[in-house]
Amino acid sequence: MRRALPAAILLACSAGSALAQSVESDVPPEAAHLVKPSDAYAIPDLSDQSLGSMKVEDAHDRFSAKFGLVVMPADYTSFDQDDASKAQVGNQEDEFEARSLRISARGHFELFRKWNYMLSYEYKGFDQTSSADWNTTDVRVSTLIGPRAGTLSLGKIKEPFSYEMVGDAANLPHHERLLSPFFRSRNVGAQLGNAVLDERATWAIGWYNDWWVEGESFDDSGNDFAGRITALPVWRDDGREYLHLAASVRYYGAVDGQLRYKGKPASNVADDYVDTGKVPGDHSWHTGLEALWNVGGYSLLAEYIRADLSTRDDRDPMLQGYYLTGSWVITGEHRPYDRKAGYARRVLPSDRWGAVELIGRYGRVDLDDSGVRGGTMDGWWAGVNWWATRRIKASVGYGNIDLDRFGIEGNTRTLLSRVQWIY
Repeated sequence: MRRALPAAILLACSAGSALAQSVESDVPPEAAHLVKPSDAYAIPDLSDQSLGSMKVEDAHDRFSAKFGLVVMPADYTSFDQDDASKAQVGNQEDEFEARSLRISARGHFELFRKWNYMLSYEYKGFDQTSSADWNTTDVRVSTLIGPRAGTLSLGKIKEPFSYEMVGDAANLPHHERLLSPFFRSRNVGAQLGNAVLDERATWAIGWYNDWWVEGESFDDSGNDFAGRITALPVWRDDGREYLHLAASVRYYGAVDGQLRYKGKPASNVADDYVDTGKVPGDHSWHTGLEALWNVGGYSLLAEYIRADLSTRDDRDPMLQGYYLTGSWVITGEHRPYDRKAGYARRVLPSDRWGAVELIGRYGRVDLDDSGVRGGTMDGWWAGVNWWATRRIKASVGYGNIDLDRFGIEGNTRTLLSRVQWIY
């Protein structure tokens, strides 16, 4: 299945001679009036007409296919470490990276009922579940069960846990996710979710186990359960002012009787800075809290995750992480909120020369407790995002990261630049 699917996706893209919208470039209905045509910007981009017409549709609406592309061809990260940091994690090499190339196809088909589908195949990328360069990212079908029961999704999908994971990684204010030790990018399973209360709240629950894909026994492969609820208690000025609150829970089942947490310092080319190694255990319960406050061009995004491990020696350590990200779109635009998905999407520039966003961030990941010594990492980041058009973004960010591990306190400074194009 793994080898056949990528070839099928590439064949479909060739047959359609087309590219169409990726999920990351979706615009919430409430923000449709903010969309400007490609020729409204000073930076050249492919026209909406040429891109929008490239799709496959059945005259009787029994089948449709839209093709998408995410291109991040130019990431460059430089590192400046002190001697203590090099003793902890080794010398981190300055590196140029093609951060992501994702080809996707989505649409619908009729088979006893209407099914929506999403297929994507990716080089590198934010949502890898293996160390291979090329991976299938999404392989899912979904159908509406009913207006109250919501939508059922099956396949390789995101678990509904953590704002950083549920949201589109390429559209977050910061460059990279920090709380990745506590969630899994994609998993195979079933999920049910819906938007309720006039789209002022959402809920999602799911069960996941990829034993049949990984070739493991069901007993040795961990069962994961996850659920997330969101609320929108404040919604004013046609969505320019809003308050998002959310809570989520995840049951992380041990794989072969082992639990593991590891993460990088918000840099994809860095080595793992924090790592518990394999901890003998049965399961872990994760709880997460989210808040996003937006007023015009200003926003604050905060998230906290706690993991309570059930280990064989009954020490039951507690691991945790959090961050606070502040954003100011100095040109006045705001991040439009998607009320059906429960998170904010990309900035839509209104000026001919695009939108400029300043960001600042502080975060901490603590993987030390009760005999588990994964290390404690905290740091601050600052950067600038230039949303040149609806699809083109250029950005640069500086990070200052402290790591307490192996009885040593080290410091690393990073400088990351990125260019991306998403349709």
